[in-house]
Amino acid sequence: QLQASGGGLVQPGGSLRLSCLASGLTFSNYNMGWFCQAPGKEREFVATINWGVPNFDYADSVKGRFTISRDNAKNTVYLQMNSLKPEDTAIYYCGCSLLPAKVLRTARNFHYWGQGTQVTVSS
Repeated sequence: QLQASGGGLVQPGGSLRLSCLASGLTFSNYNMGWFCQAPGKEREFVATINWGVPNFDYADSVKGRFTISRDNAKNTVYLQMNSLKPEDTAIYYCGCSLLPAKVLRTARNFHYWGQGTQVTVSS
């Protein structure tokens, strides 16, 4: 089970930190990712972090603004979101996968998803 939290309403240029707590699985074995889904759109890749020596992958739209990290001792993956823009508004989902990181820009390659947390960027 994955439980995401930390979303909310923030002004443009602001920051949020999303968290995703995993339970019922061996968290350290899984590659983890964040995706977002805006109304009427498909779930889109945001960032992934692999299970071993940290490697990261980011969507071009968030590079330099968002940072993904994980704490295996706490079974938690984070998404630090800085310099937020109105176009970042979406529901953000965390997911986990045992598949190689190279295929994890595609939502269907994740095994489990959290319930999502709403991020709204508006003045």
